[in-house]
Amino acid sequence: MNIGQAAQASGVSAKMIRYYESIALLKAASRTDAGYRIYGADDVHTLRFIRRARKLGFSLEQIRDLLALWQDRARESADVKRIASTHVDELNARIRELTEMRDTLASLADACCGDQRPDCPILLTLGAEDADAD
Repeated sequence: MNIGQAAQASGVSAKMIRYYESIALLKAASRTDAGYRIYGADDVHTLRFIRRARKLGFSLEQIRDLLALWQDRARESADVKRIASTHVDELNARIRELTEMRDTLASLADACCGDQRPDCPILLTLGAEDADAD
């Protein structure tokens, strides 16, 4: 199948397929005599794997490691679990950071009158000398 068909079958855009090939996340496709890429069922399966892993927020490097483990039948599931557990820890840290950001911004928004006066605690906080210390 050509790149458009592979994109449709996998749910990954042609642009991303080219990108994944360029960073060797996906093996380089074979080519026709005219230079067009040709993909098979295994390529589509790999692209679906990548798409699902991206939806779960895995980094490209983590996906590279997961792909290697997926393709290695002698793997240990402990290696897969370690990558997933590390990612869960990273997600939890991001959730904590986002929650703190939301709470801070909500407090600032609540303190702002939102009227015609120029006073605004949001801008005062953002412009504070020690704002980066927070």
